[in-house]
Amino acid sequence: MERVDVLVVGAGPAGSATALHLARGGARVLLADRARFPRDKPCGGGVTGRALKHAPCSIEPVVEDAVRTFELRLAYGRRFERRSAEPLVLMTQRRRLDAHLAEQAAAAGARFADGTRVDEITADNGRVTARVGSTRVSASVVVGADGANGVVARAAGIGADIVRGVALEGNVDWRHVDERRYRGRALFDVGVVPGGYGWIFPKRDHANVGVGGWGTEGPRLRRHLGRLAASYGLPLTSLTDVKGHRLPTRRPGGRVWAGRILLVGDAAGLVDPLSGDGIYEAFVSARLAADAILSGDLAGYQQALEAALDRHLHASWVAKQALDRHPALCFWIARIPSVFDVVARLLRGELQHPNDAVGVARPFLRVIARVAR
Repeated sequence: MERVDVLVVGAGPAGSATALHLARGGARVLLADRARFPRDKPCGGGVTGRALKHAPCSIEPVVEDAVRTFELRLAYGRRFERRSAEPLVLMTQRRRLDAHLAEQAAAAGARFADGTRVDEITADNGRVTARVGSTRVSASVVVGADGANGVVARAAGIGADIVRGVALEGNVDWRHVDERRYRGRALFDVGVVPGGYGWIFPKRDHANVGVGGWGTEGPRLRRHLGRLAASYGLPLTSLTDVKGHRLPTRRPGGRVWAGRILLVGDAAGLVDPLSGDGIYEAFVSARLAADAILSGDLAGYQQALEAALDRHLHASWVAKQALDRHPALCFWIARIPSVFDVVARLLRGELQHPNDAVGVARPFLRVIARVAR
């Protein structure tokens, strides 16, 4: 039986970042993922400025575009755009980002076992054992970073209260669209999918086109995606690599720890309910989980995560409900330059919460909070 300090299950951004922090702290880490890397992962692939502040290493080698312009459209009709002098979101592909982070974790000393399935997780005598491929592994701590359908959360009996949204996306090669139209900008369509929105994000050799919303929209996502694509002159047949995925979102106070098992990233439901982004939350939870493990205070992880994320999480749920119920009102409020400035500062990590904003935007933000009730 192989013995390690920490078994990290799942090598997405949360898992690899956790392994990287732990390896740097001197822990013996086994990072395992059932997929062979590099592997594709359905995701918009946007890394916000606030996420970059918590990244465990530079991601510059895998950045494919820098978004400074946001274009917002209401129900395939009216639209506006706003620009920022500084990048708001860096665009990458999860295939490249995840492989890069896993490589950095391995370079720091973690043992990376890709193409390796993990199951039979049990806790006994102060340790956790699991079957990793064909080997039995005993670990002091197991970190679940295996996504929305992961085995670790089920084994720990936590995560049942996570709210699950859905998304569907595909790619269109620059040969089929005007690349100049989409470079350096992110396009968002609101009022088109219940509980979500549509988007177009620029990548190195293609644009990513997708829609996301409440979990109940699953049967209608392909229709939503086809309508979105057609509204930009893109036949659905022009999209390649069309894939769906779940968006697991935790309610404030949801459990992320049980005994000697911690959950990070999507496995903990740490996807922002408004944006559907989870990379910021992945990096934050990875750092906090590693800190708790290295200090020996596993129970402290829950409290630390709540302190770091729950205030913003509550605001995102409020904004999501307002956008879902009153998309036109939210669209017109978003047009106000001072409101966009607040959004830009949140994305860049200069503000931690909308209530921290001062000035003209405050009354309009209060309106959004009221209509969400």
